[in-house]
Amino acid sequence: MRIGLIGAGRIGTFHATTLSRHREVGGSLIVTDADTARAQELADRLGATAAPSVDEIFTWGVDAVVITAATSAHAELIGRAARSGLPVFCEKPIALDLPGTLAALAEVDAAGTVLQLGFQRRFDAGYTAAREAVRSGRLGRLHTVRAMTSDQSPPPAGYLPLSGGLYRDCLIHDFDMLRWVTGREVVEVYATGSDAGPAMFRDARDIDTAAAVLTLDDGTLATATATRLNGAGYDVRMELAGELDQIAVGLDDRTPIASTEPAGPPAADKPWTGFLERFAPAYEAELAAFVDLVRGERTNPCDGREALHALRIAEACELSRHERRMVRLAEIPGGRD
Repeated sequence: MRIGLIGAGRIGTFHATTLSRHREVGGSLIVTDADTARAQELADRLGATAAPSVDEIFTWGVDAVVITAATSAHAELIGRAARSGLPVFCEKPIALDLPGTLAALAEVDAAGTVLQLGFQRRFDAGYTAAREAVRSGRLGRLHTVRAMTSDQSPPPAGYLPLSGGLYRDCLIHDFDMLRWVTGREVVEVYATGSDAGPAMFRDARDIDTAAAVLTLDDGTLATATATRLNGAGYDVRMELAGELDQIAVGLDDRTPIASTEPAGPPAADKPWTGFLERFAPAYEAELAAFVDLVRGERTNPCDGREALHALRIAEACELSRHERRMVRLAEIPGGRD
């Protein structure tokens, strides 16, 4: 299978490495990047082919496209792949706003092609087990969900104005997991945030820490928090509490948290430091799923509409934070017909 990968940055390099090892792809991988030297170096290292530009990805006869380019290019590239009749895997988000997202989805729908979004937590063993526990009834009636994503250190200052903000860039994964694990929809949110950390967040009109209270359509209450400044380590968890039992995702010997109890567990010797380390197996599994999808051997594990629903929750949180009020998801365009 010949796959064209667009974008040779950090996540692009990881995905290219994964694909180069796949038995169905191997030496048939083509990579390109705005930095041609970076693409050539990556191709040489992996035994792949470097394309001079994006144009060659669409003229050299690939079977599918993987998009790991800058976020601002996602929607245009998705549309180009759709018009070329090619299945596409794209790192989240589709676009940084709803109009761009809806336009790209319309192109995919019109072309009748396949779009898989990169919400890798759907392939994480812990989240998968939590989903099974909820769906099996093991927890009884679910009443409370607590989700969190905490980065050990902030991204470069130049990334912040391009990221879409903490809700769209970071917490969107938690919003996707909230829907995927529980099988319920968010109906209203109340969100707030703080920019009291480094000045670069204020300069980018972003926040470094956020919190949201979300109500699901069956009355379950959820909280979602995030920060860019968790010096102890990279911490991603979800706790689900029901009338019969309570479980936690992301609680292991590398969770960067210390107990103050005399008999509590010790602090992690080697805490998680970042998302590629924490979710490496999940990232590999989602690319394997995409190859299977292109081969017609499985259904789409995360289509564009799923990404749209998570983005709408993030949009509702941004509106809530700015207007300091509860926001119903029905206020956000792009909902179910």
